Amino acid sequence: MDGRSPLVEREDDAHVTTLTLARPKQRNALSAPLLRELLDHLRRIDAEPRVRVVVLAGQGPAFSAGHDLREIQANADPQFRAELFQLCSAVMLAIVGLRQPVIAKVHGIATAAGCQLVASCDLAVAAESARFATPGVDIGLFCSTPMVALTRNVGAKHAMEMLLTGNPIDAAEAERLGLVNRVVPDDALDVAVADLAEEIATKSPLVVAIGKEAFRRQRDLPLTDAYAYTSGVMAANLAEPDAAEGISAFLEKRPPIWEAE
Repeated sequence: MDGRSPLVEREDDAHVTTLTLARPKQRNALSAPLLRELLDHLRRIDAEPRVRVVVLAGQGPAFSAGHDLREIQANADPQFRAELFQLCSAVMLAIVGLRQPVIAKVHGIATAAGCQLVASCDLAVAAESARFATPGVDIGLFCSTPMVALTRNVGAKHAMEMLLTGNPIDAAEAERLGLVNRVVPDDALDVAVADLAEEIATKSPLVVAIGKEAFRRQRDLPLTDAYAYTSGVMAANLAEPDAAEGISAFLEKRPPIWEAE
């Protein structure tokens, strides 16, 4: 870090790793240096079999306010701006492509690219006071890249309303629309996310990785192709030692012992 404080803090607890955006005074705005640090963490975690679940959180009063507008304003070079959005897209794709499930732990605001970050995660748990928005239209910058993740979580008309009005929605509405899995009281957020992460961490990491990739790939296939693809996935999955162990454990009424353990 060359003596600098990290912009993304990592904490490991058993099989769960938490990555915390650490620009609280800037509402965890996604500057280029922060995005590079986050991408570096994700790439390293992808190669660490010990990590079974990743939690993505924000430090201070907000999850993330999106791109750093001061940074964008100060860098008028078109190449810098193009590379910034490419870098942000690389982070979102890294989350989607990560072997481990990623849970967004959302409090405060998650706006623009911050909302995109939530939508890119596999799961999301929000505090009751959390708010979500894609308000780029209000400042003359349509949330085009956040739109990609948003429309893969939220129905088309609801997504368009968020994108065209820029109006925020509360956590309950975000849950209703499918942007988050559940909403909990603010003081219960830590426990709710920890419980969910720990539950997933008890499953076979190999099987979870197979399932995450299959979920992503089948979703964009025509129905017949999706069934053909997932049939092959299940047959291959059955050949894995963890499948044999899991089935035996179920029939013998005992806890499974996964190969990774």
